[in-house]
Amino acid sequence: MQFSDVRHYCLELMGSEEDFPFGPDLYVYKIKGKIFAILFTGQGEARLNLKCDPDEALALRDIFPAISPGYHMNKKHWNTLRLDNTVPELEIKRQIDHSRLLVLQSLSKVQRQALQLEPDQKNKRHGQT
Repeated sequence: MQFSDVRHYCLELMGSEEDFPFGPDLYVYKIKGKIFAILFTGQGEARLNLKCDPDEALALRDIFPAISPGYHMNKKHWNTLRLDNTVPELEIKRQIDHSRLLVLQSLSKVQRQALQLEPDQKNKRHGQT
């Protein structure tokens, strides 16, 4: 996946918001104000920080050379993926979805319910615009 592919995928997810709280070069994706992904370019290469279950984070680092402890993040709970075409697209999407799910689970019941009630998000979920 390329930078733009990841950006579009993150924006398509229900409840996702793009923000730039750390500057114009760090694309931050949030749900209800909580970060699930940070997309940026480092050392001339697109990179993606994602939340991850600690045990899974370690396993992914062993499996994929392009995955390392989260850059400028809590190394136990975040991974950084180099978007160098060595990690399959479906695996990247799975990891994005996993990160988003971890954030969703941390939201209050009221916040999770509000996501399902927002009309624009309801349309996204059903493939309408």
